[in-house]
Amino acid sequence: MFNPVTKTAQTILLGLFASLASTAQSFAAKPEPWQWWHQPAASPNMEAIESFDILTFWIIVPITLFVMGLLAYVMFRFRESANPVPQKTTHNTTIEVIWTLGPVLILLFLAVPSFQLLTSQFNPPEEPTVTIKATGYQWYWGFEYQDDAEISFETRLIGRDEDGSPEGKAKADAEREPLGKLDRELYPRLLAVDNEIVVPVGKVVRVLVTAGDVIHNFAMPAFGLKMDGIPGRINETFFQATKEGLYYGQCSELCGRDHAFMPLAIRVVSEDDFEVWKDMAGDDVGAANEALRASLESKKKNVDVASK
Repeated sequence: MFNPVTKTAQTILLGLFASLASTAQSFAAKPEPWQWWHQPAASPNMEAIESFDILTFWIIVPITLFVMGLLAYVMFRFRESANPVPQKTTHNTTIEVIWTLGPVLILLFLAVPSFQLLTSQFNPPEEPTVTIKATGYQWYWGFEYQDDAEISFETRLIGRDEDGSPEGKAKADAEREPLGKLDRELYPRLLAVDNEIVVPVGKVVRVLVTAGDVIHNFAMPAFGLKMDGIPGRINETFFQATKEGLYYGQCSELCGRDHAFMPLAIRVVSEDDFEVWKDMAGDDVGAANEALRASLESKKKNVDVASK
């Protein structure tokens, strides 16, 4: 999207962030403690957003340093003790032209990639393979796959009562265990849900976002996805996941008392795994999720054994 110089600068800065932040993962699954940069991008749109952020960073930093240096110079050079008689200069044509044209050129330089990014966020690269309707409620999500599979289910937070106390942990474990989600690294507190959205890797997924009561927001940081769900309206967005894995997002519109307890999760799998899950989910979503999770865990174990 940007020129080689920008790409080089992006690589350098991303390396700096990687060395300072404790978020080294193979894919963006969830936020990490003390994280101060984006989750690793897992879609072309998020890669473009990250690239644009890097570009603006390298423009903003020199401007900020220049202005700070100019202020420091003026404060020192034109202090009262050094200039007891103030200068009377009121106009300078050259300076007026420079500080008018300079910002205009900088804004134009930012405008071109900005418009490219905005356009890409509303134009899928290909016809969507999967269409999902997401409906926000106080305080959970409802999903419907808009095809012949007739898959629909609700997503709710699990393990909410895990407050650090033995009693809270025991209550959370009682809720997690039947779902096979005791691993808090893979299924984090306040992000783990009972039913994840399942989509195939590399395919364009259309998401129709609405709400059943108040305004909600469907947000998935690793995909650069953020769309309001408004009662009585349907907003459309899309994403194209590039890496298999489990990704977490949340409602990002203040929607009432339990707004903080309204996560959502997307499980990205291979196309073959998705087809098997879809065939089963039409009859029983819970059983399909359990079978998919067992299959993925088995594959992971086989890979771990083979790597040893």
